[in-house]
Amino acid sequence: MAWCDLISLAEEERRGRPGQIYGQRQGYGYVLSGPCSDCVSDAFWMKKKKHQMQLTASFRSQARVLPFKTHVPDLEWKIQDFSLLLDLGAKSATSAPFHCSGFEWYLHVNPMHENPGSGTPYVALFLMLSRKRLKRGDTVHAVFELSIYNHSKGMYCGCQVSHSFDFKNYMSNMECLIPLQELLRSSDFLVDDSCVFGVEILKLDVSSPEKKSDVVQKKATTVQNLFVQKKGFIKGTYTWTMNNFLELDSKHYVRSRSFKVGGHKWHISMYPCGDKYSTDCLSLSLHLHASDDLPPESGMVVEMTLSILDQKNGKHFSGTSGLLVFSAASSWGWSNFFPLKKLRDPSGGYLIESNCVVKADFTIFGSSNHG
Repeated sequence: MAWCDLISLAEEERRGRPGQIYGQRQGYGYVLSGPCSDCVSDAFWMKKKKHQMQLTASFRSQARVLPFKTHVPDLEWKIQDFSLLLDLGAKSATSAPFHCSGFEWYLHVNPMHENPGSGTPYVALFLMLSRKRLKRGDTVHAVFELSIYNHSKGMYCGCQVSHSFDFKNYMSNMECLIPLQELLRSSDFLVDDSCVFGVEILKLDVSSPEKKSDVVQKKATTVQNLFVQKKGFIKGTYTWTMNNFLELDSKHYVRSRSFKVGGHKWHISMYPCGDKYSTDCLSLSLHLHASDDLPPESGMVVEMTLSILDQKNGKHFSGTSGLLVFSAASSWGWSNFFPLKKLRDPSGGYLIESNCVVKADFTIFGSSNHG
């Protein structure tokens, strides 16, 4: 079982605290981030402050971003009915995985990114690397372009970025491309309420304690489409009650019974003492089973909330994602979902004797495919 992680700045911004939300495919893996309120360190906030300063500096140079012509991208990601992301209040959306130079990557868009010091919402992008192939000590130095397609000029434009990815640092900085209101008024970038984002990886230098090599392998552009429905959303909910939590094997994951939503089978899984990416926290995720009704290059666009219920005080703890693509045999969740110390605190009601109650609420808002 392979794992990798990504961090969602949208979740950090929405909640004002760090964490990890992870995703996994059977035999593959990918991770996004979410909240873990008691896992905050001074080092994190120093890093966050530095990142905000970088974002402010990026904002000052926005006038130079869009005129920059970029290459034809490795990933062409078309978001249909872009304004529906705003109507839904979606803070973020993440592409399905794409492959380049032997690695698996994800493109993330925040349609309403509040750039520090600007007061103006921007459409912003960042690139995330699956770390399933990374080992501790490995570093992937990448030079890449983040872009948006200009239909009038028939070209991609955006900015060139460099970033060093490693086992702990697997997302690039957020790059603001265009003010949201400017995008909504533009016939250059928004056509029939759809816009196209891109990422082109120009250079990769991979170094590790064992070897150092340059990896640049070009292939045809991967085209993905994300569709958001105007109505007819499918909602699902499931409550998983465990009466033997203290007896569970701390080194392995456990799962709920399967349940059906939208004609597909799902289940919740948990690492009672955390997976290998967690820091003294319980790990929790939602899984979609493999299905012949869901082709390999298609998926469902889902927003989910996972919760641990407070059985004594009613103060439930929840984590909510942005829009994620669930493909067959995939999952998303939080690696650092809930601190173990807080879980076992007798004054709380999250663990009564050996009883623990977990709940999943999610909505299928649309679909994704490779076009």
